[in-house]
Amino acid sequence: MDYDNIKKLIDDMGCSKLSALDIEFPDGTKISMKKDCTENQGLESKNCVVVKQTDEIVVSEDNVENISEEQEYKYIKSPMVGTFYSKPCPNEKSFVEVGQSITKGCTTCIIEAMKLMNEIESEFDGVVVEVLKKDGEPVEFGENLIKLK
Repeated sequence: MDYDNIKKLIDDMGCSKLSALDIEFPDGTKISMKKDCTENQGLESKNCVVVKQTDEIVVSEDNVENISEEQEYKYIKSPMVGTFYSKPCPNEKSFVEVGQSITKGCTTCIIEAMKLMNEIESEFDGVVVEVLKKDGEPVEFGENLIKLK
């Protein structure tokens, strides 16, 4: 079930008089929703859908600084599995260097995958804070390659 269908199901549940809904699809997807308006007493029941998360997230004071610091940065991530290269050729200079200002769409590195050289473009404007990989290092899908501020 895709995101749009799930969103529509949530919206429909919010507008209906149903108080609970449990669905199990043939592909194994399970959806369980329940209205609970006791926490939002000023709202009409037809507009009230409360989602409760049961997992607890514990954040220590040391982690608060790291979380707020990491939120300032953007990362260029690897769109594929392959080998990272910061230069177009071994004897040329790197596409980007620490302190360099870059714009959205500029080439930042190359990922070699299955003997093809794939140029990776920046999705953001920013200043390069750190190049997180070295030439020739293997990278995984979604792995951070370059840190921008």
